[in-house]
Amino acid sequence: MSVATVDASLREAVHGLVETATALGEITGLIHAAGVSPSQATPATILKADLYGTALVLQEFGNVIARGGSGVVIASQSGHRLPALTVEQNKALAMTSVEELLALPFLQPDQVTDSLHAYQLAKRGNSLRVMAEALRWAKRGARVNTISPGIIMTPLAKDELSGPRAESYQHMLDASPAGRAGTPDEVGSVGALLMGPDGGFITGSDFLMDGGVTASYWFGDLAPR
Repeated sequence: MSVATVDASLREAVHGLVETATALGEITGLIHAAGVSPSQATPATILKADLYGTALVLQEFGNVIARGGSGVVIASQSGHRLPALTVEQNKALAMTSVEELLALPFLQPDQVTDSLHAYQLAKRGNSLRVMAEALRWAKRGARVNTISPGIIMTPLAKDELSGPRAESYQHMLDASPAGRAGTPDEVGSVGALLMGPDGGFITGSDFLMDGGVTASYWFGDLAPR
């Protein structure tokens, strides 16, 4: 096993990781889970790490992924609670060149003033980006998908449950159909499906697994009043 510490929002760092990985052999799998949450960072940092960083990783690893390979990006339920964007905005998040992504007009500081809004945009952008990248990865005989988890008991979730939005996060869990948070193993099981041969017909897809929080947000007790 080889371990490297990389800032996924820096092109030279991600490119260096790709070079290190390809020196060890063919790259047959990618799981990208790097990111920061609304309670951990400013809107600008969230967009740089979660949106730009993900697009960068998809681009760099998509250039070298081996035939038969598969990738999974960890997005978030938050992307599903962002109101509908325009067709043009969807296409821009999916297909704007990586280095021009953060220059999009609707991502500017006067448009994105709240960390949660930045996080929702980034995670919506992740699933849209993966849909577009799935077409490019297919040319190499590879697949890529997103998983959009709800509150999963990881260190990041614990930060949120003890941060300024703790009350709303707890209410989210209490009012959800499942009535609880998820576990890393549950996300891992979906990831294993998407990475393995049983997921061979799945690409460019997003798997929402949030215990029904989003269903309750749009149609149940969590709906905005």
